[in-house]
Amino acid sequence: MTSEIRSAYKKLLARTKDLILLSSAQSIINWDMETKMPPKAVDQRSQQLALLSRITYKMSTAPEIGKLLNTILTSPQHDTLSEVEKRNIYLIKKSYDEQTALPEKLVVETVKQRAITVNTWKKAKKQKNFRILKPELEKLVALNKQAAKILMQVKKTNTPYDALLDSYESKMTANTIAITFNDLRQGLTALLEKIQNSYDQPDTSILQIRIPVEKQRKIAQELTQTLGYDTASPVAGGRIDETEHPFTSGYYDDVRVTTHYHPDNYASAIFSVLHETGHAIYEQNLNPDWKYQPAGSPCSFGTHESQSRLYENIIGRSEEFWAHMLPKLKQISAPALAEVSLSQFVHALNKVQPLKIRIEADEVTYNLHVIIRFQIEKDLFADKIKVNELPEIWNQKYKKQLGVNVEDDSEGVMQDTHWASGLYGYFPTYTLGNIYSGQLLAALAKDIPDWRSQLAQGNLEDIRVWLNKNVHCQGALHDPAELMKRVTGRELDAEPYLKYLREKYGRLYGF
Repeated sequence: MTSEIRSAYKKLLARTKDLILLSSAQSIINWDMETKMPPKAVDQRSQQLALLSRITYKMSTAPEIGKLLNTILTSPQHDTLSEVEKRNIYLIKKSYDEQTALPEKLVVETVKQRAITVNTWKKAKKQKNFRILKPELEKLVALNKQAAKILMQVKKTNTPYDALLDSYESKMTANTIAITFNDLRQGLTALLEKIQNSYDQPDTSILQIRIPVEKQRKIAQELTQTLGYDTASPVAGGRIDETEHPFTSGYYDDVRVTTHYHPDNYASAIFSVLHETGHAIYEQNLNPDWKYQPAGSPCSFGTHESQSRLYENIIGRSEEFWAHMLPKLKQISAPALAEVSLSQFVHALNKVQPLKIRIEADEVTYNLHVIIRFQIEKDLFADKIKVNELPEIWNQKYKKQLGVNVEDDSEGVMQDTHWASGLYGYFPTYTLGNIYSGQLLAALAKDIPDWRSQLAQGNLEDIRVWLNKNVHCQGALHDPAELMKRVTGRELDAEPYLKYLREKYGRLYGF
């Protein structure tokens, strides 16, 4: 690489590092807003976030970035760049083009409105009243529609909603999702019918045994330690905190997870911890050589979800995992679970029953929750429905597709924080993650045939190494569809995931 192009590249990466550091600081401030911030601070915090977003915007749209990109892209030496360097340039340019297309006023106003809407959502959810949230949510949706229409032109997508999807799952379209989700829905519906007709239904009363929150905190620490996420040692890069809605936040050396403990539903915290730990392990095991570079970021939100769902469900709900962990769980919770057998426990953890709450849903029905959200937000951004219609449409879809009656807005349209947080286009990544996890499992099982027997011994090392090599260390070097094809040899395909579910639940429910 000539000195001119090398100099431009180094300056570009230096600016990118500053942006990544600023973004990681913002994520910790957002974490604080959800975990430690006193109620009175919300207005002040919204102004802080708005200022940081203004600084970020000015830094990310600085004309100097455009000049540096032009120097590199027009250089006769451009082809001498390495694969990683070319990918960094591509990702920086993509972000720059998108950011410069959005007016600063719109960006800042959206961030401020997001903080206000989330705070209002908390109050509205507590009072079980969507009308409290509606005015602020309408403002936030309107702002996101403005951004989506602008980004649609920049990204050259067919619809505004596709532009939003691209922000979470690069080059993914609503049409591709709809086709794949339809195949998945049909497979899940057929499987659900078999399970519901089975006479071998589990006793789930053992999941309502009361375990004090303090003991549940110790269980959470044991789980994270077993999976390889350090939250306790003097050099720990993680921590577990408590919040209304579990989430993960951070970057490389500082990645934090949250959960919510229920004294009479200990399984809820177990699986939220497993889920969020999957996210954290991905973040902490990205390629260290690419730290502070765009290529050193996670591939996509769907890829992220593939890791959380793999740890939560494929590993965390397996008999092999609990063959090792149940004795530890009994010891910590003693005497609560003393009489519970392994088979009884695993069958209860895998109880399949349509519920109203997504984060409490089983593996089989979970994706039906996501499909409903995908259908709604796609129509919302196509101007086919309005914000004030959301509760009624939500309730109708839950009755039709899951067969459950929603009693109030808190357990209905307001159960998730995502829409109040402005995360439109995010929900599909949960189910894409499940589909990816099925494809990854098929590839992992081929490379490590005895992975289940290793798991039963409490040994996750080979699994961690395989995931690190094939997913974590690949970062954002490839778009998600390309990464999955390279690792699994398949295009986006729901069949491996459906095969995993059919085999597992066939064993559990005797068909």
